[in-house]
Amino acid sequence: MSRIAHPDVRVAQKGGIGMAKKLGKAHSFTSDILRTIVSQAVRHFAEAPVDSFTPSLKFEGGGVYALYYQGDFELYKDISLAEVGKNSLPIYVGKAVPSGWRTARVTSTSKAQLYNRIREHYRNVEAAINLSSSDFRCRYMVLDGDESGLIGPVEASLIRKFEPLWNTVIDGFGNHTPGVGRFDQAKSGWDVLHPGRKWAERCRGRAPAYEDLVTKIKKYVAGKKGK
Repeated sequence: MSRIAHPDVRVAQKGGIGMAKKLGKAHSFTSDILRTIVSQAVRHFAEAPVDSFTPSLKFEGGGVYALYYQGDFELYKDISLAEVGKNSLPIYVGKAVPSGWRTARVTSTSKAQLYNRIREHYRNVEAAINLSSSDFRCRYMVLDGDESGLIGPVEASLIRKFEPLWNTVIDGFGNHTPGVGRFDQAKSGWDVLHPGRKWAERCRGRAPAYEDLVTKIKKYVAGKKGK
C-alpha cells in the first residue's frame, strides 16, 4: 500500500522506517507576545512579598509558588539563604490549578487550591525527621480568570530559570500517596534523604541509593556556586 507524504514533513527513510522530522510553519505556532507575557508574569512573581511557609492568610485561587530554604541541613548548607531576595534560588517551584482547569471547564475559582497546595508541602516537611518548616519561606502568585492559562508556562519558566534542587535533581517532594495496590513503586529520592512520610515507607520498589543522591547534590551545589 503506497503512502502519500505530507508536503510539510521531511522524512528520512532508513530500512523502510521513517524518521520523523519537524513540521513546517503551517503546523507550528510561535509567539513573541506569549514569551513577553510570561516574562512579565515572572518579573511580577519576583516582586511578590515573601511569606511564611504556611501563608499568614488563607486565600482563593490557583497559581504558582516557590519555596526557599534557610536551614542548616548539611547537604544544603551552601544553598541555604540568609535572606530571600527577588532573584534568590528557590529549592522548589510548583503550581496549583483550579478544579476543572485541565478540561477547560473552570478558569476562575473561589476555592483555595494554591493555599492548600502550600499547606500540603508544609505537612510533608513537618513529617520529615531532618527538616523543619520554620527553615522555609514561600513566595506565591495567584493567576485567576484568563490568566490561569499562564500557570503552566510561568511554572516552567521559573524552573528553567532557577533549576531548583527539588525539581531538577532530587525528585519526589511533590508526590502524593499512591493509590491502593500501587505501593510496588520505589521510594523517591526526596524520601530517601528526608524520611518521615508514612506512606513512603510502604513503597517496596528499589529506591535510589543515598550515596548517589549525595553525589548529585554536591555536583549541583558546586554548579550553583560557580555561577
